Amino acid sequence: MVSLVLTILCSSSIALILKHNDSKAGNALALLAGNYFIAAIVGFVLWITQPRPEFSAAAAFFGVVMGALFVFSFFSFAKSVNAAGTALATVSSRLSVVISTFLSILFFGETPGMYQLAGYFFALLTLYFFYLSLRESHGNSIKFSGYFYLTALTVGIGINDFSLKLFSVRRPESEKELFLFFIFLSAFLYTSSILWFKKIKLDSAVLWRGTILGVPNILSSFFMINALLVLPATVVYPLSNIGIIVLTLLAAYLIWKEKLNRQGILALLSGTVAIVLIGL
Repeated sequence: MVSLVLTILCSSSIALILKHNDSKAGNALALLAGNYFIAAIVGFVLWITQPRPEFSAAAAFFGVVMGALFVFSFFSFAKSVNAAGTALATVSSRLSVVISTFLSILFFGETPGMYQLAGYFFALLTLYFFYLSLRESHGNSIKFSGYFYLTALTVGIGINDFSLKLFSVRRPESEKELFLFFIFLSAFLYTSSILWFKKIKLDSAVLWRGTILGVPNILSSFFMINALLVLPATVVYPLSNIGIIVLTLLAAYLIWKEKLNRQGILALLSGTVAIVLIGL
């Protein structure tokens, strides 16, 4: 349970750093490149400082594929914001919990209990209230052309999360650090290639924020794998997603003095109920 709490804390800090970068009008791709660079360094240090660091071609290849999926999810998010607005894009990223939870039930036979099923209902209710809150705050309109990107975003993040479960089941725990290193190393190489191809100028302030972002980014995946080793995915995915929403809303209220509208308060209340029920 400690690993799950740390996953929520790291993932929430990622959302807050992204929000801060957006408020400073920083280039998201440059932020991402700096973030992946630092995350790769942290991953390498975690791997090389193991008592017996070993190289696994299977874990490395899995990481390279996952790195491409991580970058794909980011671009899907950027396109979703552009085409359908922040509200739908944010909720679609959290709806990925449906994909990862369903795949875990389908492939690993993790059957949720009655409390978990009730918690899932409140989790979906939280996402609905969260969407209404964001839509009222940002005044976004729903565009039909954005649904393709929204679907790609939901599926992409859902597959990312499920892949961490797949790794925790199929590969030895000793390969975890190597796996994470290759995820973020390959993601850095992908984003750097795009920066070079598009000739995007680098801003030192954005890169600095990216270096800060890189630490919680890799640690969120690190703790997520740890949580999946000891808890069912049908508990980990919903709790982490709803926990991120609740914590991010509260932090935005405390840091940026963002007012919580009625829908935001309802999202907090239903999210709290979901966390309690799924935790049971």
